[in-house]
Amino acid sequence: MNGTRRILRRSGFFAAGCILTGALLALILVGAVWTPYDPTAMMTGGKLDPPSLAHLFGTDQFGRDIFSRVVKGAGVTALVAGGTVLIGGVCGTLVGALTGYFGGAVDELLMRVNDTITAFPSILLALVCVTVFGSGKYQVLLVLGVVFIPSYARIARTAFRSLRDANFVQSARLMGAGPARILFVHMLPNTVPMLLPAVTIGFANAVLAEASMSFLGLCGQPPDASLGALLSEAQGMLATAPWYALSAGGAIVALIFGVGLIGEGLQSGKGERNA
Repeated sequence: MNGTRRILRRSGFFAAGCILTGALLALILVGAVWTPYDPTAMMTGGKLDPPSLAHLFGTDQFGRDIFSRVVKGAGVTALVAGGTVLIGGVCGTLVGALTGYFGGAVDELLMRVNDTITAFPSILLALVCVTVFGSGKYQVLLVLGVVFIPSYARIARTAFRSLRDANFVQSARLMGAGPARILFVHMLPNTVPMLLPAVTIGFANAVLAEASMSFLGLCGQPPDASLGALLSEAQGMLATAPWYALSAGGAIVALIFGVGLIGEGLQSGKGERNA
């Protein structure tokens, strides 16, 4: 009975996360080609209007439709977070695969580089790099991707190390398979269940990191903005237009919550398999 409850709870988390995240991604994809209003167009009337049927999230101090701006901003945030996870995940998995499989001097060298990056607070390091190389969503994406490599490298290292003496790996060696084939054909598919929860956690962390940096004005320039920048704009209007901050902040929470539910479902399933 307890096992059934755990399975149902895990399935519920995973299903709810997929539904919420899928709905948000669908909205973002539609928003990439169409929004109810031009998110950058300033209106002469209707400034700071509260939510209504005409403007679901109200309007800002320039009469711009907040719903359209939030949808566009969510697209920028999701793009940066997804790119961050892609760069960090691919590079980190490659580093972890090499160190976990070969060990020895390769492990020592790459892990020392990994530890050097980890020694600095990630957001502080990202801020320094963006200050040096310039601001913008693609610069932030690249910098955050590099900063996220160590966390994925450690997880991948543990996963590949746990499999390097497995029977199927030994059999592949005896059959003459080279290291590249063993790593990416035989071992990598078996590490995916261990890496997927880290991907969801990494995406949520990347959303927070991007929102923090765009809040400081380092990701994109007005009038185009991500969710963090919209939240920064709304900061000065909490008393007169609280719906602005609630809309931008709610979108950030929804993105993190949806992906977090997926991660919780995957993590629960991993724990049950290990048990």
